[in-house]
Amino acid sequence: MTRIAIETLVWMTYQAFDGDSDQSLIASIHDVRDQDWEMIPPNGGRSIADILEHVAWAKWMYQDYAFSNGTLRGDVPPLIPSEGAQSRPINELLDWLREGHELWLSSVMSLEDDEELDLLRGTNWGTKLPIRDLVEILIAHDFYHAGEINHLRALIQQTDRWPY
Repeated sequence: MTRIAIETLVWMTYQAFDGDSDQSLIASIHDVRDQDWEMIPPNGGRSIADILEHVAWAKWMYQDYAFSNGTLRGDVPPLIPSEGAQSRPINELLDWLREGHELWLSSVMSLEDDEELDLLRGTNWGTKLPIRDLVEILIAHDFYHAGEINHLRALIQQTDRWPY
C-alpha cells in the first residue's frame, strides 16, 4: 500500500486553496476591500462574492457525489443562498467555503491507498470519473478562480496593469 499520490494531491489541493501565499484562492481575496465584494465591473457578469459562492458550491457538490450519497441539488439551499440572494454575506460565505474545502480535503485524505484514486465516482452532471480526475479538477478550479478574482479586483480597484 502506498499513499504517495494521495499525499501529493492533498498537498496540491491545499496549495491551490490556501497554501500558496501569492496565487491561492484565499490569497486572491487578501486585498479585496469591503466595497469590492459585490461590485461588478463594467460589462462584467458576476462579483467576487459570486465567484466564491460558486467555488464553495463546487466543493460541497463534488464531495457529496464522489464521497457521499449524491443527493445534493445545485439549485436549492443549502447549495444556493436562501431567499433568492446571489451570494451569502461575506463572513458566512467564507465560513461555508472553508467548511466545504475541509470536508472535501478530509474525504480525499480518507483514501487508504493510491489505487483508490482510480475508482470511478459520481458527478453532479451524471457521469463517473476517477477520483484522481475529480481532485485534479478542483485543484485547477481553485487556481482558475483565484486568477479571475485577482483580475476582477484589479479592474474594480483600477490597478489592472503591470508594476513595471
